[in-house]
Amino acid sequence: MDWSPFLPDSLLLEIFLHLPHDAVLRAGLTCKQWQAVSKDEFLWRELFYRYYRIPRSVPRHPSAVSWYREFKRLYDCIPCVEVQTLREHSDQVLHLAFSHRGHRFSSCSKDCTVKLWDTEREDGNISLVHSSSMRQFNWGYTQFSQFNPDDTLLLVSGVYLGPHHSSSGEIAVISLENYTLLSRVRNKPYDVFGCWLNETHLISGNLHWIGNMTSCSVLWLNKAFQDIESENVNVVKRLFKIQNINASTIRTVMVAHCRRHDNPDLLLDYEAQSQARRQKAEQDNQHHPLLFDLETPDSEDEEEVENEDECRKDGRSHSFSSARIPQLTISGLDHVIHSRKHVGARELQIETQVAQMMGRAYTKAPDSSLIDPSEPREGEDKTYLLFTTGSLTYSPHQIGIKLIKPDQMTTSGPVLGEERSSEEFFDSLDHVIDIHGHIIGMGLSPDHRYLYVNSRAWPKGCVISDPMSPPPIAEEIDMHVIDLKSLREERRSLRAHRAFTPNDECFFIFLDVSRDFVASGAEDKHGYIWDRHYNICLARLAHDDVVNSVAFSPADQELLLSASDDSTIKVWRSPRMVRLAQASPRQLRPCSLLPSWLLRHKNNSTFASSVNGKTVSEGWKKPSDGK
Repeated sequence: MDWSPFLPDSLLLEIFLHLPHDAVLRAGLTCKQWQAVSKDEFLWRELFYRYYRIPRSVPRHPSAVSWYREFKRLYDCIPCVEVQTLREHSDQVLHLAFSHRGHRFSSCSKDCTVKLWDTEREDGNISLVHSSSMRQFNWGYTQFSQFNPDDTLLLVSGVYLGPHHSSSGEIAVISLENYTLLSRVRNKPYDVFGCWLNETHLISGNLHWIGNMTSCSVLWLNKAFQDIESENVNVVKRLFKIQNINASTIRTVMVAHCRRHDNPDLLLDYEAQSQARRQKAEQDNQHHPLLFDLETPDSEDEEEVENEDECRKDGRSHSFSSARIPQLTISGLDHVIHSRKHVGARELQIETQVAQMMGRAYTKAPDSSLIDPSEPREGEDKTYLLFTTGSLTYSPHQIGIKLIKPDQMTTSGPVLGEERSSEEFFDSLDHVIDIHGHIIGMGLSPDHRYLYVNSRAWPKGCVISDPMSPPPIAEEIDMHVIDLKSLREERRSLRAHRAFTPNDECFFIFLDVSRDFVASGAEDKHGYIWDRHYNICLARLAHDDVVNSVAFSPADQELLLSASDDSTIKVWRSPRMVRLAQASPRQLRPCSLLPSWLLRHKNNSTFASSVNGKTVSEGWKKPSDGK
């Protein structure tokens, strides 16, 4: 009887199925037969689902060419290795923003400076190229920045320290050619932040109180600078005027350009599988956001209110912050707090009911044809204004959506609402999505198809009877995903990060989205990275204090920055890029951000840190509800 020294492939495959992935790779070095079996697609599919704990109903990434390479992508291409720490700020770093080309980024801080950094030095290091202090303009600190679409101008938003400890904000526009200040625009409340509409126009906010708990938010379109030859042309125009009730206000504005909705970078609905699950969920009324019809009378339970208390980081849990600037009044709520001392609860309730009736009588009706996702127009390019708002309490718990028409893209034309009749005093919201929790962050996918929202949930079934006493909020942060084409929540929440501050001390935690990943800061001294397709947490990024902001490079999603209350900015690269830099430093691309010390000191700690990051995330076994 002939005896063969080789195991049958089928038996070898069965053995490999019981091994961890690293053991399979080592076994593949034994001989050609074992190497061939170790690359079997069925084997790596099983290893993939088992290692990453992904439900088997979730298909492979649409652009993946093999299970082996997909396993390697999630293991080796996550920016989880710290390669540089920037310490030029002297206080908490609050926000990071990349240019659209990825060649520079900006940072804002409690030290009241905005700094610009170069990412294209030949030696691979990130370097500081410019720093501007805003204290000369009576700012308390800088809190947000954004490059305009052609990277020629920088919008910087900060808190303006006016008389009587006012909590107004201000927006400054800086030329990136010579770093000169071009214009300044008042912004109230300060956590409207502001944003670019296009290359030359930006959006700011203002707030007018018209009662004890009723106000009006006005959103303005501003020209970034005024040309000499156009001194008679409007440089500002009112976009929208929206009524707020129950101490709510509009905050955190951003613009979504929806020209690429039909060709997204990554489609998150898993095609037919997701559609079937969604239809079943509709029938069962499971896990769907509340969609408020603003044309119908509001009941007492539908009086949500927006968060005046995105209190820009001044009041935070003392267990995470040592020295903080004395807290300003919660953004805009000083008026409400004062009123509560002199006006009874019954009078405030009557005021809300009257405000609702006045709003229904004097609010311009929404044009459903402009926003209805079921009736797309051929070749249209919709532009949405997105913002946080509310109707039941002062904490922001709703996403408001307003369509910006083509004739509203410029400051030319009628000013201050001259085109309106006297009976249409307020603008209505075109769409509202209720998150049922305190919203603490928002970010758009690169193609503007999906909106990611950080929120801290309210208890299920809670009833809000007092607008100034919102429900307690969860320590767990949920990240919701909203499809801006269908205008509905598309995915179950991502979860891993945590926050600890109560409602009246809650602050914004900035998140960022790349083609394949989404990242967020957290109050638990870590940043987090998830895969957008598989809905899993892949890595934690350690700091010594609260992580306020994260930012992916738009030119390379294997580069991530994180900013913290520990006054540092950390630069993270993927294990793959670290190994490439260590193996052949001379072949490193000019845009690489690996510092010289990493190229000189080859050690195993770098790779170990990346593995540790993945080991932690691996330990979060996803519950059956997908959270």
